[in-house]
Amino acid sequence: MSVAATDQALYQIVTEAEPDTIDGVLARMDRIDGVLEDNDGLKWFNRLYRMVTEEVDLRPPNNGWKDTAWLDRLDVVFAGFYFRAIAAFLNNSRNAPNAWDALMESRFRGGIDRIQFAVAGMNAHINHDLALALIATNRQSSIWPTAASPQYTDYQAVNQLLATVMPRALDVLATGILGQIAQDTGKVGRLLAFWNICKARDLAWMYADHLRNLGGLQLQLALAAQDQITGVLGRAILVCK
Repeated sequence: MSVAATDQALYQIVTEAEPDTIDGVLARMDRIDGVLEDNDGLKWFNRLYRMVTEEVDLRPPNNGWKDTAWLDRLDVVFAGFYFRAIAAFLNNSRNAPNAWDALMESRFRGGIDRIQFAVAGMNAHINHDLALALIATNRQSSIWPTAASPQYTDYQAVNQLLATVMPRALDVLATGILGQIAQDTGKVGRLLAFWNICKARDLAWMYADHLRNLGGLQLQLALAAQDQITGVLGRAILVCK
């Protein structure tokens, strides 16, 4: 399939009515995976994102989640930012986040490992989108969780799960599926030392608290600065050796 045909099929998928359940999110990610070729860097972020989303969905803490409805809503809202970012980029929209440019503009560039594409996508999605998803979810739920809340306890439990899941998932991407050539598995540790998913999620929580107290020009400037910084970090991930 040509790049143009791939992007047309991809655009059709991400502009359909957004899923409102975790199962719907996973199904859409499966459809995205199905249209992307192996030489497309977006495929590897999408696959990593699907893997970690499913792990969170299937592996609750030993004592269960404190607020399953809130956590599920956050996951669905969060995924919506990813789908809309793809659509905005493919549509050449002026509203396309700069944070995603590093990955989307480098999708077919040679010399970049699958795990670099995957982490660059995680960087864009968490550092740019997660705070906005938290604000949207909390507004929809009519709550604003504190550090003593059940929602924050769940959020931190996800961090603990991801600390284990991320290295394992990246190893899967690096070593490849049967018949594919293995890539540099040692780079997994180097990338995770450079970009830590738990620290990024902690910062997103604090950033959401900061953003909700801003308005007007202050809010626009804060969002623009975060967008630019995230893009710079994404480009650094893609050149990591």
